[in-house]
Amino acid sequence: MGFEAENIRDWLGKKVVDPSGSKIGDLEAVYYDTATDEPAFVTVTTGIFSGKRLVFVPLHGATVHPDHVKVTVDKDLAKDAPSIDTDGELPASDEPAIFEHYGIPLTPGTGRRLARR
Repeated sequence: MGFEAENIRDWLGKKVVDPSGSKIGDLEAVYYDTATDEPAFVTVTTGIFSGKRLVFVPLHGATVHPDHVKVTVDKDLAKDAPSIDTDGELPASDEPAIFEHYGIPLTPGTGRRLARR
């Protein structure tokens, strides 16, 4: 089944897996690109107990399935992505590092690009 942008929030709490089916973590929130109003990234809960954190994973090319979301990035790349605390906020100054980590071009000077919804 193809990725349906308007329905991605229905998958909150579901597993997020990489192309090989390895679990990255659980979908925690959706971040929209403020320039296009499209879902751009999800935060995924990783780690255990006190080591839990939220990593940013791009949605480009993602597909939704009944019990999980499959993304196009490898689990190891996602686990090394910029992260925030489970109760943290993403500072605008940290956004470029997320795009850079995945090699996604970011137009300079466009202001804040990601909004949690």
